[in-house]
Amino acid sequence: MKNKVTTLDDLYLEPTLQVLLPEKAYTQGFTFAVATSPEIPMPETWMPWLMTKSGDLPSTSLLDTLAEGLMDGLRTHLNAMRLNAALLPQRYLTLSAGMPNPTLSLWLTGLLAAHAKLEPCWQRAWTLAKQSSADDLAQDKEDPSKRLTRCLKLFTTLADAQMALSMRNQEQRLLLKENMSKLVAQIPAILEDYVELAGELAGVLPNQFENFTQPSQ
Repeated sequence: MKNKVTTLDDLYLEPTLQVLLPEKAYTQGFTFAVATSPEIPMPETWMPWLMTKSGDLPSTSLLDTLAEGLMDGLRTHLNAMRLNAALLPQRYLTLSAGMPNPTLSLWLTGLLAAHAKLEPCWQRAWTLAKQSSADDLAQDKEDPSKRLTRCLKLFTTLADAQMALSMRNQEQRLLLKENMSKLVAQIPAILEDYVELAGELAGVLPNQFENFTQPSQ
């Protein structure tokens, strides 16, 4: 009889696998961005992007376990999107000494790293959407490029708030510090817009989701 499905959390309980992966929050954000991509790449494409740490390669069976855990993480995000559930834990949306929760910053860093790798997927969908004669992108909404820019700008600011502060003058730094809690509170809505925008762009591509949303056997 088949054992229970390996979860993403399980991977971080296995030292041989944990050493091959970034910190868990980073991996969660990374797999979220992969799940959100208008065109989800195949596992053999995106999993090596994530495995950046050096270490002795484990056995084939452990590598299979690693792949299963990462795919479970991907499916978890897809299920949350389908069910309109929370896209990240509420406990991440807190401040620590007036700054974003370090776990949230790490999660967003993973998201941005994956998005950078997936830019060709977004660009391909964007190009096809512009070429299509169908009403693929909602016409009653703000320009998609502005929406995406706003999403990425907020993600970048909160992924490294210290860097964001250092790039501003004194008046801007004070304003950013005063509004930090408001910016963190915007994350759920901005993530929803990021997902919605990806879905609009995915409408011009072959269905990428059905291969990843089948229930585990």
